[in-house]
Amino acid sequence: MDKTPKVLFLSRGNASRAQIAEGFLRVLAGSRFIPLSAGTESADVSPLAMEVMSEVGIDISTQRPREVASLFRETFRYAVAVCDEPRERYPVYPFTRNLLRWSVSDPEVATGEPEARRQVFRQVRDQIRGRVEELIETTNQPDSAFAKAHAAAV
Repeated sequence: MDKTPKVLFLSRGNASRAQIAEGFLRVLAGSRFIPLSAGTESADVSPLAMEVMSEVGIDISTQRPREVASLFRETFRYAVAVCDEPRERYPVYPFTRNLLRWSVSDPEVATGEPEARRQVFRQVRDQIRGRVEELIETTNQPDSAFAKAHAAAV
């Protein structure tokens, strides 16, 4: 039985934010975690998300969107709900004791010229990278320190 902890990133459509987080965790943490992403609704992975991730050397083109219900038989050490807090409700995953909440704007709703939309995706990408780095760092600490570090986020 594999003891590598699984991390689930949840978002509404699983087209960009959760996919970006999955890609960053896969690359930045190496084999320390098994990252997956899912959405409460299913959409194709955003071409702009793939583009801005490739700008930082991460290929998410082989990642596939999943609906959260398809993972209910899975056990995850951490579930990270990603939403735009003022505009969306956080998705939930009832089968984990470590549910984190990250408020991150949804780049899919960005409007305007293509370059302006790319810039929004880049900002979201960079924000998620920081949160993933923080997650990796805090999970290096004992469980009690992890719980304290994220108590305010839940």
